[in-house]
Amino acid sequence: MSDTLQDMTAPDAGEIEALALAARAALPDEFRPAAEQVALRVEDFAPDAILDEMEIDDAFDLSGLYDGVPLPLKSSFDQPLQPDTIWLFRRPILDEWIARGDIALGDLVAHVFVHELAHHFGWSDDDIAQIDRWWE
Repeated sequence: MSDTLQDMTAPDAGEIEALALAARAALPDEFRPAAEQVALRVEDFAPDAILDEMEIDDAFDLSGLYDGVPLPLKSSFDQPLQPDTIWLFRRPILDEWIARGDIALGDLVAHVFVHELAHHFGWSDDDIAQIDRWWE
């Protein structure tokens, strides 16, 4: 009986990262090379500066973020200060996973990762919503 609820721990940042990397590896060949150029960061919550900039009061309201210049807007004259990055925020993802109760954690992490990656490809939230009807 060593696998009681008391013995279980929440997935850590490394486990969330592994799920996101598995989602990236499963991408179609046409998207994978560009996806591999995007850095991945997993943090418990978005930094206060990001929350303030986005005018988000509750850190649980942000599960992921693309920080960079979308591919259609990139120029060879750009001098990037940092790599394009997808941020995944562990605690909001886990909170949604528990609240839903009807989806595998890997599927939720893949959804958030691919949603943010779509912004890297220049897709708007409306474009993504037409393809990924996640909320249905």
